[in-house]
Amino acid sequence: MEGVVHIPWYATGFRGDDLQEALSEIAPVALRYGGTDYLVQRSRDDRYRMLQTAAFPDKLSWERYWYGEEFKRFRTVCSGWYQIPVLYTWYDVVASGALEPA
Repeated sequence: MEGVVHIPWYATGFRGDDLQEALSEIAPVALRYGGTDYLVQRSRDDRYRMLQTAAFPDKLSWERYWYGEEFKRFRTVCSGWYQIPVLYTWYDVVASGALEPA
């Protein structure tokens, strides 16, 4: 079943900009693993808080991305840039919609 994964990130002191850049680079890699959509958001109220979302047709595709070589490298290089643990949540998509650009 199609799902969307939410990954809350919280940057460590003075690493917010670095984490934002790294997430902006790793997020599109989801498309190589069968992802259909990705999004990285940064809170305006708390500049250390970020949310990464990615849509996948099934959970196995998500796990291939999360445990793939690119994300392993991300976790190795950026391990001191965010608070641990990072706990993602899988959501089943039950309804969706969007407006097409004019």
